[in-house]
Amino acid sequence: MGAMANFRKSIIFSVFFFFSMLLVKTSSSSPPSSNLQILTAERRIDLTSHIVRVYLTLKVENTGEAPAAEVLLAFPPAQFDHLALVKAAATVGKKKKKSYLPLEVNPSDHPDAPNGTKYYSISLLKPLAKDESITLEIHYILTHSLEPFPAEISQSESQLVYYHDSAVILSPYQIKQQASMVKTPTSKVESFTRVEPTDRSGTELRYGPYEDRHPYSYSPVIIHLENNNAFAVVEELEREIEISHWGSVQVTEHYNLAHAGARHRGIFSRVEYQSRPSISGVSSFKHLLAELPPRVHSVYYRDDIGNISSSRLRTNSKKSELLIEPRYPLFGGWKATFVIGYGVPLQDFLFESDDGSRYLNYTFGCPLSETVVDKLTIKVVLPEGSKNPSVKAPFTVEHSLETKYSYLDVIGRTVVVLEKKNVVPEHNVPFQVFYNFNPMFMLAEPLMLVSAFSLFF
Repeated sequence: MGAMANFRKSIIFSVFFFFSMLLVKTSSSSPPSSNLQILTAERRIDLTSHIVRVYLTLKVENTGEAPAAEVLLAFPPAQFDHLALVKAAATVGKKKKKSYLPLEVNPSDHPDAPNGTKYYSISLLKPLAKDESITLEIHYILTHSLEPFPAEISQSESQLVYYHDSAVILSPYQIKQQASMVKTPTSKVESFTRVEPTDRSGTELRYGPYEDRHPYSYSPVIIHLENNNAFAVVEELEREIEISHWGSVQVTEHYNLAHAGARHRGIFSRVEYQSRPSISGVSSFKHLLAELPPRVHSVYYRDDIGNISSSRLRTNSKKSELLIEPRYPLFGGWKATFVIGYGVPLQDFLFESDDGSRYLNYTFGCPLSETVVDKLTIKVVLPEGSKNPSVKAPFTVEHSLETKYSYLDVIGRTVVVLEKKNVVPEHNVPFQVFYNFNPMFMLAEPLMLVSAFSLFF
């Protein structure tokens, strides 16, 4: 009887263990936060540039018992790989008293996501209790998401592109009601996928409203439209910022610029390009605008051949604008390399913190307007003798240290190297490089010159 009792106990324990493991596995593969639902969702997709900007408004409600501390954003793998920036804010107040509180957004890994779905997690300022709701304003940017079709065009043809997306919003939550609006550069739309109800008026295409869509619903659409904007892409930009405590900051920028639109087919006729500017080469660009800091001086613009005189500089107390024009207009697939250099006053960008350390406050990103930078490298050259460098940036960047030797240097200058890929104009925000510096090092080079002069004379 004892053996039979032990056998029954072992069977009961095995069954209990099996169902416990099954329950754990089921809960781990369930939707990340199935207790949340989206009451209303409105998405606005801006295709007026070669940079795709998406604005998303979500009203999220917690229908479960447990508080929710995060909200997940879902992206298909093809979009996730082209994301340059994801920002979110919580809406507080109503109408004229409405304000926005920034929220922390980070990539989130969920291996069991269906169809390879990728996530970003929005951390709420306080957990969302049962039956509470919150309105989120989300902004994300996609690069290299407009596919030229045809892939090659002649000088006199307009540029057509494909845009791939979904008529309904991909989400791990049920969406009670939603609609999407697509803004196109012109009213010329060759074709678009219809997912009823669908409506088109002028330069706006509307999908929805759709009701009661289940989690991970997806309805692929393709929009074939005209887009003749400059597809300006800087494949690589290296900016060197050299700090001198003697009164100046010298900036040198090396550009590898490309036209990432439909490749040019056939020969280029400059006569036709200049005589018929409204028809010939409408998708090309022959000049770019660079927004430089105020009070710049000693500005130059050159390439491998030499100085390029086809540039104009306008300055005022708030900003400086440099209109640059390459030696030839850029068509699809064409490239150009050039260098822009200038100096700025030291007192405008170098400051001293409360703990006695010094810091450079400068703008990240690319000064060329409406440009994507595939790889951006910023090298901040600190004065000789600087110690304990550190970086403060509003987003994730890779950073490392190098050493550079210049005239009369003995131990070399510390160089703080920052690297980031897939940079867009929204990344043009200030960053800081902190370091400690002993003013006695400023006397090193003058003393070396005096010593050398005394030795020879």
